[in-house]
Amino acid sequence: MLKHDILRHPTTLLSAAQREQYFEEGAVLVEGAVPESWLKRLRAASDEIIERGRAIAQSDGAFIVEEGHSADAPRLKRLSSPIDHHPTFWEFARSSPGVEAAADLVGPDVKYHHSKLNFKWAKGGMKFDWHQDIQAWPHTDYSPVTVGLYLEDCAIEQGPLITIRGSHDGPLHSMYDENRNWVLRIPEDQIDMTKANTMVGPAGSLVLLNCRTIHGSAPNLSGRSRPFLLNVYSSADSFPYGANPIQSPSAGTIVRGEPARISCHDPRPCEVPPDWTKGYAGPWAHQNREKTPQAAG
Repeated sequence: MLKHDILRHPTTLLSAAQREQYFEEGAVLVEGAVPESWLKRLRAASDEIIERGRAIAQSDGAFIVEEGHSADAPRLKRLSSPIDHHPTFWEFARSSPGVEAAADLVGPDVKYHHSKLNFKWAKGGMKFDWHQDIQAWPHTDYSPVTVGLYLEDCAIEQGPLITIRGSHDGPLHSMYDENRNWVLRIPEDQIDMTKANTMVGPAGSLVLLNCRTIHGSAPNLSGRSRPFLLNVYSSADSFPYGANPIQSPSAGTIVRGEPARISCHDPRPCEVPPDWTKGYAGPWAHQNREKTPQAAG
């Protein structure tokens, strides 16, 4: 669904000013959006995941681990598709304030695409280079929104998400390097850092991120982890082309409203990613490669 169609519908969770900020800046933080009752359940699910992660010796198709990870001292980067590893995550993804927030930004008919749980472990959780998301999972329009939830308070020293205001209305940058390696990185000299916006907030805050917005994060240098649950949604009439990098049987589920009968198409083009049917190593694997010629994928 295109912007002018979305704006015809009233908001249900966001204020008019918050929705206006999202469409003007490409991101908005909404404090107090998710109540403590949800947070307690999600934290308990996250704790169960961390316990399971102790048995993981190295990164696999679900877990991505930090250097130094062990059973005695777990250091997790990410759990891919948490909805497939604990029922609480799927319940939240399909029926929660996050879905209502998405509806305010993509229209009343909402489709689920994928999810991940980024832990940003204490005392060294890695940075995330500047990038845009939609090149990794192109759709027929630019309605997709990432709904991020801070499970704990997030302060500046924990490496919060940083967005570049207005960059969603600018160009899409290539996520390949000069050797056609998929690196998911935009050089900082191509970014207007005067428009950087640091998304800090208390537990229960939602960060709503447009799929075209440039964003990244600094390392976590604090003594507290920064668990950040991310669910991606689109308008029901927006359709992905190409494989989903974080596959799930639930991808494509309509979580609010009705399925589309007609697809929506934005005339602006989008770069095509590698063929994810051959596997997806995750963004850090690409960003941490040495700058030598390698095959994309």
